[in-house]
Amino acid sequence: MSESKVIINSPSPRTRQSLATDLFNAGVNSRMAVIVHSSLSSLGWVCGGSVAVVQALMDVITPIGNLIMPTHTGDLSDPANWQQPSVPREWWTIIRETMPAFDPKVTPTRDMGRIAETFRVWENVLRSSHPQVSFAAWGKDAEKIVSNHSLGYSLGEDSPLARLYDLNGWVLLLGVGYENCTSFHLAEYRVAQRQEVRKGAPIFEDGRRVWKWFTDIDFDTSCFVEMGEAFERTGQVQISTVGSAQIKLFNMRKAVDFALAWLKDNPRYTNS
Repeated sequence: MSESKVIINSPSPRTRQSLATDLFNAGVNSRMAVIVHSSLSSLGWVCGGSVAVVQALMDVITPIGNLIMPTHTGDLSDPANWQQPSVPREWWTIIRETMPAFDPKVTPTRDMGRIAETFRVWENVLRSSHPQVSFAAWGKDAEKIVSNHSLGYSLGEDSPLARLYDLNGWVLLLGVGYENCTSFHLAEYRVAQRQEVRKGAPIFEDGRRVWKWFTDIDFDTSCFVEMGEAFERTGQVQISTVGSAQIKLFNMRKAVDFALAWLKDNPRYTNS
């Protein structure tokens, strides 16, 4: 959405203070560990843009809570699997040999939105080491959340998602839908033995840039909207408004447990 359209659709400017008030009234507080998926334009015109949004989230969650965002970099991947657009086969080796290695401090996010990219470089924000599906965290448990993120099986038991589950965290969909709910992937690992795939990415190993192959499961997000809507019908999703955006706030552990049971009841979405 263009900025002019955002202005036209905004009854008044959104500010750091007004967004913080809306977040608090929506149920977000300093006792929470919250993973945020967001759309800046959905909030209406924000004075200060993504910086004001991050400030508002931090004002409400405070350093005694935890703020987490996905900072994924899907472009650091095997060019053989690229689509829309694909690249010529004769490029593959060159790309694998020369693509810059993932650096948590330098590598920008891809398709995560301006709020997540702003948060990534914020002071005292820590980022996990995975070259494709990293997470950034701020707050009292930030180091615990992002440490020891496994290269293989990247969103499973040795990932920030599992640590957030252990912390009984919350999911905040800020102007986006269930298709963005990364937490549902944790249920994919727990439902059954899933089809495995080989992935690759450039990383630093012993101080050297290397192309590293690793094993993961074949993710399937096609059911996330249907699964999320089914979870919403249980009454466990708090729906309200922050700025101009509809937001959905729910307990991550309850959502993952529901998703696990839902996937078991809908075997067409499993490929065990």
